[in-house]
Amino acid sequence: MKRVLVFGTFDIFHLGHEYFLKEAKKHGDELVVVVARDSTVQQVKGSLPHHNEDYRLNIIQKLDYVDKAILGHETADKYKIIDEIKPDTICLGYDQTHFVDGLEKKLRELELRTEIIRLEPYKPHLYKSSHYKKTQ
Repeated sequence: MKRVLVFGTFDIFHLGHEYFLKEAKKHGDELVVVVARDSTVQQVKGSLPHHNEDYRLNIIQKLDYVDKAILGHETADKYKIIDEIKPDTICLGYDQTHFVDGLEKKLRELELRTEIIRLEPYKPHLYKSSHYKKTQ
């Protein structure tokens, strides 16, 4: 079974998120989604998400094309969860930049032969969380 891992905030869930997750699912048999903790979002983006981590996790868990959804770790080692899940593929969003620069190196250190795929956006001029936050 080929396991695909994605991670993100998924705040104010929209069609761009849905497209991203469905495209990721096409790359394997099992889609595992790691939802960012509120503390991680605060650290990375400088503000808390509109919806808290439990709310965002619940939305993702209800999607029939997601096989497993979990909260990320609050530890300093954000890559630890990759070692636990041991994905065959990691799909990244077109604009995903955090925890990406050292990803290939970390996979080698963990001795994982995980493929990294950067997915294309779905109408980013319409479906991007920052657009929705402005209207909230």
